[in-house]
Amino acid sequence: MANHILILGLVVLTCSLAFAFEPSPLQDFCVADPSSSARVNGLVCKDPKLAEAKDFSFSGLHLRGNTSNPVGSKVTPVTVAQIPGLNTLGISMVRIDYAPWGIVPPHTHPRATEIITVLKGTIDVGFVTSNPDNRLISKVLKKGDVFVFPVGLVHFQRNLGHGNAFSISVLSSQNPGVITVANAVFGSNPAIADEVLTKAFQVDKNVVDWLQSAF
Repeated sequence: MANHILILGLVVLTCSLAFAFEPSPLQDFCVADPSSSARVNGLVCKDPKLAEAKDFSFSGLHLRGNTSNPVGSKVTPVTVAQIPGLNTLGISMVRIDYAPWGIVPPHTHPRATEIITVLKGTIDVGFVTSNPDNRLISKVLKKGDVFVFPVGLVHFQRNLGHGNAFSISVLSSQNPGVITVANAVFGSNPAIADEVLTKAFQVDKNVVDWLQSAF
């Protein structure tokens, strides 16, 4: 009997944790009210009677992004910041444009899994598994191909062609967040101590200083 109670308790706890991670909305929608000063996990809902079509729409994904930057890519996001009606719905998307040989540098989304579809060009993609293996799982994608980046894992994209390319990604969060590895490590404010980075990367202090100056 005690074993049955323990198992039942574990099942209830597991279900509770699963629902707590991505709770279902308790209303038809919760249009974000960015003017509210209330602090909640997400954004406060405005009065649903004030909801309009513009709260649920976005125009611009047909436009090519400006890739004239050092990495040769441009991300056009469609998150809750662009569509207030995404609030609490657990989904967003981005368009990514790539210059010839442009990249999206190694980064993570702390709150979302990403599924990417290539619409033009040939894109090399990959992610790295957690410690201790740190195994690279990668694939070259062509038009119409799809690939998944699991939540929280470091991943990248690279245009392998001499022409422009672009892709569309869908993410499992209204606000997936993005942590670009190089920016976070070498461009933090204030800077991470040299002693930490020289030991972590097993390089000379001059190399660390140079990298920090670049970011």
